[in-house]
Parts: sequence; C-alpha cells; structure tokens
Amino acid sequence: MKRIAVVGPIPRDHIITHTGDLIQKWGCVTHPVIALSVLAGDQLEIIPVCHLRVVDHDNVEEVFQGYKGINLKHLTTSNDQGDIISLKFIDQNNRLERQTGFMDPILPSDFSELLDCDAFVFIPISDYEISLDTLKYLKKKSKGTIIFDAHGPTTACLVNGERQRKFWIDRDLWLPFIDVLKMNLEEAHASWFKKEYESEEFNLSDLERDEIRAFAEHCISLGVKCVYVTLDSRGCLTYFKKRGKIIEEMVPSIKVDKVIDTTGCGDSFAGGLSYGLVQNPGDYIGAAKYANAFGALRTQGKTFDVFKSLEETNNIIARGHV
Repeated sequence: MKRIAVVGPIPRDHIITHTGDLIQKWGCVTHPVIALSVLAGDQLEIIPVCHLRVVDHDNVEEVFQGYKGINLKHLTTSNDQGDIISLKFIDQNNRLERQTGFMDPILPSDFSELLDCDAFVFIPISDYEISLDTLKYLKKKSKGTIIFDAHGPTTACLVNGERQRKFWIDRDLWLPFIDVLKMNLEEAHASWFKKEYESEEFNLSDLERDEIRAFAEHCISLGVKCVYVTLDSRGCLTYFKKRGKIIEEMVPSIKVDKVIDTTGCGDSFAGGLSYGLVQNPGDYIGAAKYANAFGALRTQGKTFDVFKSLEETNNIIARGHV
C-alpha cells in the first residue's frame, strides 16, 4: 500500500469569509488528509505529521474519525505547542492574517518510522515550521518524493501576531532538497527577487510570464524536478525537464460556478499532487489535474463534505467543471 505523509500544522482557524460568514475549524493539514482519504479510501495510508497543543489533541483526532486510511500515530504534543490563526478575507483570494499560537518546528526525529513513505507533502504556513535539516534527512534516508509548499518560507509572523509576506532569502539552500515545489503567484514573486532594490520598487506586483519561467529554470538547475505556480482561476503553470529541455505547460483550472470558501485550497492542491505523483511518478501534468480538482472542490463549502471519491473526481477532471 502506498503511504503519504502530510506534514505541517493543524491550526485552530477563525475565519471570516469574503461574504462575511464566520467559520471556525481545524485547518492546513486536515484538508489534504481528508481529501486523500475520501478519494482513495483504504487503498492509501495517509499520515498527518503535526505538533499540537495538549488541549487540542483529542479534538483534532475527532476531526479524522470515520475517514478511512488515516494513521494518527504521528500527531504529537510533547512541547504542548500548536498554531492558532485568525483569517479575514478582504476579497475572494486575499486575506488579513493574525497568529497567536505557534507550533514548534517539525524535525528529523518526527520521521524515524516514516522513511518508507512514497511521498512527503510539506505544507508549512510560517517560515519556522519545517527545519531544513528535516528535508536534508529525508533526501538522504528516504526515496519518497518531497513536495514542498512555498507558503511557509515566504510568510513571517511578527511579534504582534501579524502575518506578513517576506522574501525567501535562503531559497537556494532549500531547493536541492525539494523534488516538487508548489506556490502561488505572490509567493513566486517573494521567491524570485533582485539582489538589491530601490525603496519605491518594494512591492509584490505580478511576475511576467518570462520571469516565472526563469525562476522555474533556476529551481530545476538546483535539483527541483517540477515547479508548479498556481494562477487562481486561470489554472496552474507547470515546469519540468524532459529529454534535456524545460517544458512549460498551463494546466487549466477546474471551473466552479460559485466560490464559498478558499481556505485550504493551496493545501488541498498539494494533496492532489501527492496522489497523482504516487500513482504515476513523473506524470507532472496528470498530478496537476488532481491538484486542480482538489483545490476547486475545497472552494465549494465550509466543511470536508466537499471532497469526492476517485470515480467522481476523475469525472470532474474529464469535464473540467465541478
């Protein structure tokens, strides 16, 4: 049986959506774990690897009850630390974030029993949550595919709890230990920066398409096998090397009629990548289709009931519409 470890925090989220609705739920790792469980049932072992507050542990385990294939042995509380997040969406895709609880970093010791996993999905939401030593350890000790979300290293948490975008200054120390790098457009800009700036240039405007390609080529030159840059409703730019040449392909998004809540879309997307790449290693386009489907389904409600079986998900991918 294939094994996928999903690594990061399970924050207690307090969310105000772009339509003004209040949602309180457990976030981040819960989305891809449950999406994978609904998709694959007991045909896959899904392992959330998270550090939690003691007071939250039983409640988090309860969230996963009734879902098949989930191994809960790696939800640990030794330091009694976990994330607490408030999100206020100012429009469909942009939000104000505040963090008042902090998970202690995931370390190599968290993986001593997980080295045989087929994929490791890292979805940090802040820059301290995954240690570089952890990726180095897995790269050396495991053959599993390392999927990494750039949301973490491009997000800082300030002393007043405010969460802000930051440049991924030490990016090139990380890239040789990442197989698949996933990010959105804003995170791509925060990862591909000049060495010096004039003060009036300091903003996160959209990258031009040729700059995105240049960034992807840089990542691939340092060992990354595939780079995904999501473009919201437009789809996902996919970059990988084939027969010595860099391939660039836009994988169209799965269309939805109405967006209800986008919280967890990026995390769900990463989960979809892991399923596609575990089933068909090296099929980066096929993996992006599952990722787009997971992300689109996540927008369709406030609960985990939005996720679908493998047959239903394949039908959604075939017709390109939820």
